Amino acid sequence: MNASRTLATAARVLAQLRHDRRTIALLLLIPVAMITLLRFVFDASPRTFDSIGASLLGIFPLITMFLVTSIATLRERTSGTLERLLAMPLAKADLIAGYALAFGALAVVQSALATAMSLWLLGLDVVGSPWLLLLIALLDALLGTALGLFVSAFAASEFQAVQFMPAVIFPQLLLCGLFTPRDTMQPALEAISNVLPMSYAVDGMNEVLRHTDVTATFIRDAGIVAFCAVLVLILGAATLRRRTA
Repeated sequence: MNASRTLATAARVLAQLRHDRRTIALLLLIPVAMITLLRFVFDASPRTFDSIGASLLGIFPLITMFLVTSIATLRERTSGTLERLLAMPLAKADLIAGYALAFGALAVVQSALATAMSLWLLGLDVVGSPWLLLLIALLDALLGTALGLFVSAFAASEFQAVQFMPAVIFPQLLLCGLFTPRDTMQPALEAISNVLPMSYAVDGMNEVLRHTDVTATFIRDAGIVAFCAVLVLILGAATLRRRTA
């Protein structure tokens, strides 16, 4: 992998996104809007907002980054841009890393906005450090980016990329422990939830919600989410096709 080529790819993607105001709005404003809506839904029950707000603070960025990354990458493929780029002396790892770096930079801004809004304007009450909350939110957003890059290799159109969401995101959403503790699920469902990265994202958020210090469980959860993001990026590079079918 070549650092200069990776940075050049990231700069090109960011330059393109800068002129796409709708995508920027979706990336930066939708998570903030959703967490704000959730706050007012539970306006009469602030404790309920506190109990699930932290978890959703990580889930919303993951979902939006997955959608935007998969669609944007598909657009590059269907327009022939990816094929032209890969015809140059550009490794697939350089391309995937460049896309991940560009969308990762946006993920930093997105996570910072959503976290700041939740803590200081919406009154989300957490026991742990806000920086730990931001760290998990950022890892979740990067995981969404990695998943979006990965599934884009298997979609033939932007519509198909959106169709992957029920298959990739919804099962994780249902089994991550947001709606019911994972240890109360049926054994088979609990076993499945134990291998889904969103489960550890929610667990990590809950650790920040309940503990003032960095716990071993938090380190484990953050490490698993980060590992899954890197693993999916590697798989994305391995499955990236040099020619558009």
